[in-house]
Amino acid sequence: MYSPKDETTRARMEAALATASSHLATAPRGPLSWGWLGRTIGSRTESGHWLRVHCGEAAKTPTTRNEGIALAEERVSDKVSRPHLHDLYRWEGGDYVFEAELIDYIAQPVISPETPDLTEDPELPNSWWTALRESLDALSSAEPPRETIRQSWADRVFPEFLGIPAPAITDRVTGHADLQWANLTHHPLVILDWERWGAVPVGYDPAMLYVNSLRVPAVAERIRTEFADVLDTPAGRIGEQIALAEMLQAVGRGWYVELAPLLRQRAEGLTGVLPPVAETGSNAS
Repeated sequence: MYSPKDETTRARMEAALATASSHLATAPRGPLSWGWLGRTIGSRTESGHWLRVHCGEAAKTPTTRNEGIALAEERVSDKVSRPHLHDLYRWEGGDYVFEAELIDYIAQPVISPETPDLTEDPELPNSWWTALRESLDALSSAEPPRETIRQSWADRVFPEFLGIPAPAITDRVTGHADLQWANLTHHPLVILDWERWGAVPVGYDPAMLYVNSLRVPAVAERIRTEFADVLDTPAGRIGEQIALAEMLQAVGRGWYVELAPLLRQRAEGLTGVLPPVAETGSNAS
């Protein structure tokens, strides 16, 4: 499981959870759940909901309240399997901005609680795959709150991490933009974490799930089969290149050590160019 990066982070986030609980008139019940590097903390509440608090640096956080899950509640069809929002609270504290969400409690566990990429076959039933496809199809028609993957980012990142110029991103669809195994539950499917959803390149969502599955070939092949009509198109191949560039950028920051060789191999197969080996700890963003 994730954990806070240090005791200062732990104390700050536990105090933020208490502040949110008081403002939203509820109380945590049960064990705490931590997000990546302790940037989020969550707990089931006495009201039967889930309380999740996110912390961001004030200088880098938008001035409006969490538009991700709030706008998903307004714009995304109920055909998309997701938790519903019940209340929000945002406040500032020194150098940080905190955003609390009171959402549905989801009983079934996420598929990969320790890492976004898959390490073993979760043996998901056909109905799970059907629900995933139906959810992404329904999401595609929602009005997006933002353009999530920008051309300027691709222009900068592709030469460094894929060794090729970035293609023009001309075809977009509304997507989740963080479709990986830590954000998907076991059957029945629920898609979690709606902070980043928006207009993404065609094929980006299934491609991101695919490249996060390369260590489990059976699942990776299932994804390619389920989404062949998207991934095996010119636009879908661009979406997959973008997913690979993003993952290899993360490799350059020291993540996905075991997945890295498979990412580079897949990138070479897709583009015909073996990606350069990024210096670990790169500050590219």
